[in-house]
Amino acid sequence: IFTGDTALTNGLAELREQSSIDLAIMSIGAYNPWIRSHCTPEQAIEMANAAGAQFIMPVHHQTFRLSFEPLREPIERFENALRTQAGRIALREIGETFVLPM
Repeated sequence: IFTGDTALTNGLAELREQSSIDLAIMSIGAYNPWIRSHCTPEQAIEMANAAGAQFIMPVHHQTFRLSFEPLREPIERFENALRTQAGRIALREIGETFVLPM
């Protein structure tokens, strides 16, 4: 699934009932000050978990300064929130590749 720019919503939980989700492509940046239309890294993980995603690919961070949070804060918070499940993180840095296990 790809959520685009989205704030925290319960809507992704419905996807879990419809099919299995291998990869959730989740926006993790630009939440400060736009929390009503962008989620925090922790909220992105919460929604991916609700959808039942096996892997999470964080996007919408580190490419350019769009909001008030420090440039690396979103990925650092994302990695910290998944520190006990690091294998679920599909990409960490721009330019990396990820092959979905079959």
